[in-house]
Amino acid sequence: MLTLVIVLPLLFGTAACAWAGARFGKRAAAVSAAAVAILALGLLLTLAAPIWAGGAVTEAAQWVPSLGLNWQLRADALSLFFATLILAIGLLVITYASYYLGPTDPPGKFYATLMLFMAAMLGIVLADNLLLLVVFWELTSLSSFLLVGYWNEQTQARRGARQALIVTGVGGVVLAAGALLLGEIGGTHQISALLAQGGALQKHPLFSWALVMVLIGAVTKSAQFPFHFWLPDAMAAPTPVSAYLHSATMVKAGLFLLLRLHPLFAGSGLFEMVALPVGLATLTLGAVIAIFKHDLKGLLAYSTISHLGLIMTMIGLGTVEGVVVAVFHIFNHALFKAALFMSAGIVDHETGSRDLRHVNGMMRYLPWTGLFAIIAAAAMAGIPFFNGFLSKELFFTATLTAPHPLVPILATAAAAASVAYSFRFIHDTFFNGEPGPLPNPHPHEPAWGMRAPVVLLALLCVLFGVMPWLAEPLITRVVEATAGSAVPELHLALWHHPGLHVAMSGLALVGGGIAYALLMTNRFLHRLDIDRLFGRRAGRWLFAAAIARLLRAAAWITRRTDTGSLTVIVALVWMSALALLYFTVPWPKTVNTPAVPEPSFATLLVAFPLWLLVALSAGALLFWHARRTVAVLLTGVIGLVSAVAFALLSAPDLAMTQIAVEVVSTVLLFLALSFLPKRTPAIPFRRRFLRGAIAVAAGVTVGVLAWWLLVTPRESISWYFLAEALPGGGGRNVVNVILVDFRGYDTFGEITVLGVAALGAWALFVGASRAQDRTRRTPQWIEPHSHLLRVATTVMLPAALLLSIYLFLRGHNQPGGGFIAGLVTAAALLLVYLAHGFAAANQFVRAQDGWRFARTVGAGIAIAAATGAAAWAFGRPFLTSAHGHPHLPLLGELPLASAALFDLGVYVTVVGATLLLLATLAAGRRNDRKTEEIER
Repeated sequence: MLTLVIVLPLLFGTAACAWAGARFGKRAAAVSAAAVAILALGLLLTLAAPIWAGGAVTEAAQWVPSLGLNWQLRADALSLFFATLILAIGLLVITYASYYLGPTDPPGKFYATLMLFMAAMLGIVLADNLLLLVVFWELTSLSSFLLVGYWNEQTQARRGARQALIVTGVGGVVLAAGALLLGEIGGTHQISALLAQGGALQKHPLFSWALVMVLIGAVTKSAQFPFHFWLPDAMAAPTPVSAYLHSATMVKAGLFLLLRLHPLFAGSGLFEMVALPVGLATLTLGAVIAIFKHDLKGLLAYSTISHLGLIMTMIGLGTVEGVVVAVFHIFNHALFKAALFMSAGIVDHETGSRDLRHVNGMMRYLPWTGLFAIIAAAAMAGIPFFNGFLSKELFFTATLTAPHPLVPILATAAAAASVAYSFRFIHDTFFNGEPGPLPNPHPHEPAWGMRAPVVLLALLCVLFGVMPWLAEPLITRVVEATAGSAVPELHLALWHHPGLHVAMSGLALVGGGIAYALLMTNRFLHRLDIDRLFGRRAGRWLFAAAIARLLRAAAWITRRTDTGSLTVIVALVWMSALALLYFTVPWPKTVNTPAVPEPSFATLLVAFPLWLLVALSAGALLFWHARRTVAVLLTGVIGLVSAVAFALLSAPDLAMTQIAVEVVSTVLLFLALSFLPKRTPAIPFRRRFLRGAIAVAAGVTVGVLAWWLLVTPRESISWYFLAEALPGGGGRNVVNVILVDFRGYDTFGEITVLGVAALGAWALFVGASRAQDRTRRTPQWIEPHSHLLRVATTVMLPAALLLSIYLFLRGHNQPGGGFIAGLVTAAALLLVYLAHGFAAANQFVRAQDGWRFARTVGAGIAIAAATGAAAWAFGRPFLTSAHGHPHLPLLGELPLASAALFDLGVYVTVVGATLLLLATLAAGRRNDRKTEEIER
């Protein structure tokens, strides 16, 4: 059930929204997204009963057990609390966005990305495996990058998206290191198992390093000082995105992580020493800057930073009381901040401006929006009878127990600043005279569908403000799940006993009001420029300066290494590889050459001609390398000799693969060389000498490395594969079983790289082809072809296709397989291109300018991925194969293995990638022909 909660938005939601948005428009995409969110929320709430009783719901399946990365999910009260916020607020944002998005905004792109982001956040809060959590953590960074940069035509949106991705992405990498280290310390990456060990892990000498790394990941994600600057620039996103990110999702992920690991970190001393000052600095700095921001969303962004600092401060206390305040304020903040951002979005939507110096007097035009915005702002300011007041009072009480007297002082000052910026939000937007110059001087209330989420959230702020005891059971259960033990009985009421916290609250309210009144004297506040005041000390400038210096350093290195010569680049790569081998390989100090039998005369009779042929071909390359066609042929000869060697060494699979690769690659190289002169330019002697020296060094190093591998005694793993191929993989062809089963991950990565490379080459050439098509109008060219070859193709093509099918079907038990079969099919289709010409062949295979082959590549990778993922349904790791020998009528015993489906994905990918490269060359040759025709 938990898996379905994540998979629904991750797969079905993204696909359904993308399709509905492209096919039917905004409303259909919104309905699809809302249906997915409602269904996921309903599934989640069906698990609430056992969780509410103090239990937890778990699901587990192996994924990559050798790395400790498994699909382990766990829902306790803390996870359920966050997941409900993510889905419920997400549902309101979906409704709001359906009215906010303009007619030119692509709805499918927006809602599909929103679904992806929602799934990533659900993955974070439901993960019970640290490495799985990191996977979803980075997915939130990627999906938020797409959301912030939704309006990618705007420079500010692109800059904000890149900045958010870099800061949170780097923090995610550091978090990954911390997760690996915690797993090493605790002996497991399962979060619940680590929490069960409690404070015992704190005694480990590496614990401090792991703690700091996790904290870095958390503070970057939750925009804590000094990494807070990315969040205001992310305001370039559409307002529904801002409302979602700030209220219930991304910026709360870091806080969730610290709450999740609170029993592990609290009491260590270092945790409190780092988290408490960071939270206080963020709380104070964000509150002060928010007062001076003239942008409506900018003010709310810095207010979010301040409130995140408040929560971090409470978590940093390391006490159960601090956790109570943190959880309660996360709940309250989600309600009033989502309402405030949606209200700001309505003002922006109706006036076309967010400038607080101009959007004045909106109460006359937007009375309902103003009323509910005032309620939400009062909650943010901590005014009595609103939910924010209660968590603020608990916050003041908790700060009085802090180890340093500066904590309550800064807390009071920050609370006063929060009152000031809340007053400014309301006064400058809905009152303060007449509006200034606006893009839309006649604003009016939007449709009720756009206001409904604001109304609901504002009413909840009032409900929990006047009846706070309704939240007691929720907060108690969540805190118990967070602390891992029973907590003191919680009493939430409108009025607690008098004390210093009451004086702090009164001082904050009065002080904040007075401060705002003084700043607004003669509109002095409107004339201040906070960005100019901070100048080069602002985090945004420091980040931009660091990136600029990094780019300048990269440019300096590039200018001195990338001279435009492929030879120089290859030389640098080889020299780096040689240095790496020299300093990292544990070369043996003494060599014990193993005794080997003397080769027989028959062996020498076969081997010597092959060695001689390789030596002669390599020597000929030295003299005729300038002749490109001859060089390709000689290289092919060396490859074919390697194939013969494989065959003689009882490796028919490798021999067949080598022959197919040589044939296909040689033909493709010949086609590619048609774009270049027949000879390479003359090279001065000094360069030839340098290149020869590098080549000799590389050859000697590879030879020595091969010799070292041969003479170094080690236990071979070949016997394991020979013994386990049939019982474990269901096949007698050990090589094929290794490729599609034992080392299936490697094969999957290889076909992915092959497909991406082919798609990249095709995109570059087709883009150039379209650019020329727009400027040149010439008849379709037709290549000459051999009539004899064309006739021969009619016989050879079906024969080759039958051979490829035969090789594919026998591959699991005899030499063959998907890769070889794909190369044979590709060779057959290459023959069609050579016989009929590019234009006619493209029509024959219905290439559609390569689009069909691009889809073929995607289909192949998808088949392989789906085959691997199917193992999860049976509780097995990714790419675990199943096999059997069912008895069928007439056919008898039939060996079947699920790895054959994976091999089918390999076959389809190889064929698609080869044909896509052919389509790429066809596009290039078409451009070349058009150029020649125009020149003539």
